[in-house]
Amino acid sequence: MSIKVLSFTTLYPNKKQPRHGIFVEQRLRQLVQNTNIQLKVVAPIPWFPLKNKCFGQYSLYADVPKSEQRYNIDVYHPKYLVVPKVGMSVTPLFLALSGVKKIKQLIKEGFKPDVIDAHYVYPDGVAAALIGKWLNLPIIITARGSDINVLPQYTLPRKMILWATKKAVMNITVSNALKEEMQKLGVPANKIEVLRNGVDLETFKILPELRKAKQTNFKQLVSVGNLIELKGHHLVIEALKNLADIELTIVGEGPMEGQLKQLAIDCDVENRVNFVGYKTHQELVKLYNQADALILASSREGMPNVLLESMACGTPVLASSVGGAVEVVTSQPAGLLLEERSVKGLTNGVTSLFQSMPRLEETRDHAEQFSWERTVKNLNKILMKIKSV
Repeated sequence: MSIKVLSFTTLYPNKKQPRHGIFVEQRLRQLVQNTNIQLKVVAPIPWFPLKNKCFGQYSLYADVPKSEQRYNIDVYHPKYLVVPKVGMSVTPLFLALSGVKKIKQLIKEGFKPDVIDAHYVYPDGVAAALIGKWLNLPIIITARGSDINVLPQYTLPRKMILWATKKAVMNITVSNALKEEMQKLGVPANKIEVLRNGVDLETFKILPELRKAKQTNFKQLVSVGNLIELKGHHLVIEALKNLADIELTIVGEGPMEGQLKQLAIDCDVENRVNFVGYKTHQELVKLYNQADALILASSREGMPNVLLESMACGTPVLASSVGGAVEVVTSQPAGLLLEERSVKGLTNGVTSLFQSMPRLEETRDHAEQFSWERTVKNLNKILMKIKSV
């Protein structure tokens, strides 16, 4: 039975932002490749009139194409209005108005979706719930992290999130921790399904020759994530003061780059910290294989893909005990969870991990239980159930 799915999200890569929301694209690619799903993606982009690079991130929005095809999936980018200061309150409505126009056009052209598949609860899921109501279409919504862990602290978004999640036929979370948080908001447990992120085991793998080529007396740590406070790169840099035989590679971009580089100088470890910016998946595979361990010192997470990617390359991890990390690092071959998120906790954690390092093959075996196969199979069951109603 063929099912027509319309995925609706602002978190999706495009020609100008190739890594934006790549975790959403990964799941949808796996869904199309492994099921009898017909899929189109509507990924709205904020409206901005000028392409001049002096406007930074906003200039990219102006240059995103109206439509494109990525991995044989049709992706559409209608524009929506973002209003400064009051944007959080009205964005779901503007998103819905932008999206419904495009979806009506697709229906006229012969693609009437059986279900709208929204990613990120607010504002995307709320907008999708409005569209579903206007077009009389069922919706499912996937929660991915801060949309449940952070945004509900604001009164109006909280009310809209609760309305949308109750309106959905099914809500999906990428971890049990997020399911528990969603239940605390008042969403019934029978309307929540946990479908964890998977890892591409063909892309992320052990590269024996690369590992043999490593020539250094220092142990290698890699920390991957946006250069923002919640990712904890600053704590790792400070911990290096207590770990004289460790070198650190930091992968990512963000507003704290200058601050982090200065911190490395202040801590007198700048010669052991390497900032390498953004890296593609193919480049990350090499970095994971060159590292002895991945470190993730986040203060919160949904389901951190970097843990799965690193382990699939045979590289164990040291991670904060937050969100989905607790559900990934469940045995010694995977690595360790931090006892506390602090400089002391990181120092002790790194020391403990290197004292009892698992074999590469054991770590890879642990990662293999997180293949996309189970996630896609269960998602397909949900979609088929909706289709048959």
